[in-house]
Amino acid sequence: MFQKPEELIFDHLSQTDETLAIAESLTGGLVSDKITNVSGSSSYFLLGVCSYANAAKINILGVKPETIEKFGAVSQECALEMLKGILKISGAKWGIATTGIAGPTGATKTKPIGLVYIAAGTSENYHCEKHIFSGDRLMVKEQSANRALQLLSSLF
Repeated sequence: MFQKPEELIFDHLSQTDETLAIAESLTGGLVSDKITNVSGSSSYFLLGVCSYANAAKINILGVKPETIEKFGAVSQECALEMLKGILKISGAKWGIATTGIAGPTGATKTKPIGLVYIAAGTSENYHCEKHIFSGDRLMVKEQSANRALQLLSSLF
């Protein structure tokens, strides 16, 4: 029987007594929403931060201003610092971080609409992926959230 990634995450985390925290930018809380759609997720889901503004990334998650200045908020470097930050402030074992450009505005010559970075894992074992998703704003957000959950569940 097919299980959604959020159900696989529930199975693993509820059986291991491990915890999860999520830092979201472009997905605007959608990853957290999908996690909390599974009954019982409160046993492991500690915290979700929607750090849409750069100031929130810096002041709440501890992303270095130099990282945003040098690489941009939509970068592998920023996604990894968001992940490390959410793990630090929450004390969770596992984390997810998303940042990207959902469109239709915000693109640059080097960063197109649909560009997304997703980081997931623990403070010692993490992975970051780059994607360019297609479709409108809602489709990019939905694809990003789904892939973030798939990535985390693949790391167990």
